[in-house]
Amino acid sequence: MKRSFRLCGRFYNKYRKERWRRGVCMKKFFFSLDTVLNYKEQVLDNLKGEHARAIARVRQCEREIQELEKTHEDCVAEFEMRKVQGMSIADMRGYENYLEALGLQIRRKQEQLVKLQEEEEKKREQVVEAKKETSSITKLKEKKKAEYDKMVQKQEELFIEEFVSNKRAAAARAGGS
Repeated sequence: MKRSFRLCGRFYNKYRKERWRRGVCMKKFFFSLDTVLNYKEQVLDNLKGEHARAIARVRQCEREIQELEKTHEDCVAEFEMRKVQGMSIADMRGYENYLEALGLQIRRKQEQLVKLQEEEEKKREQVVEAKKETSSITKLKEKKKAEYDKMVQKQEELFIEEFVSNKRAAAARAGGS
């Protein structure tokens, strides 16, 4: 068994040397749209970052609205408690004005949230579109690479066939003389 492996190894070394001598080696795989693919991937990465920041802004605005609503609820509860205990009209007016201001802040924040959600949705759509573009180019690259690999395999098979037939012919000539 070892001997056949050694012969196989010798054959492979001769095959490699002969292949290089004849210049049969294929060029390295080259995809002409690699620069476009790299650019599209960079754009996609940037859009993903922008989308993540837009999501963070939406979440922050939601937290601020929750805090304002909690403050509003707490103030209403305190106001009701103080009314039961008795309070001056000026204090009542102060609570009402404060509650009205909190309500206004909540409405403004909700309007801001709607705008932020629209921005986030636009960014998400841009990310989806960029992913489509990138994946289509990537699929094309994979297809071209598969074609290249198939062609290399075929050339190597033809070369091995030619190499073996030349060695047999040389052996037959040497044996026949």
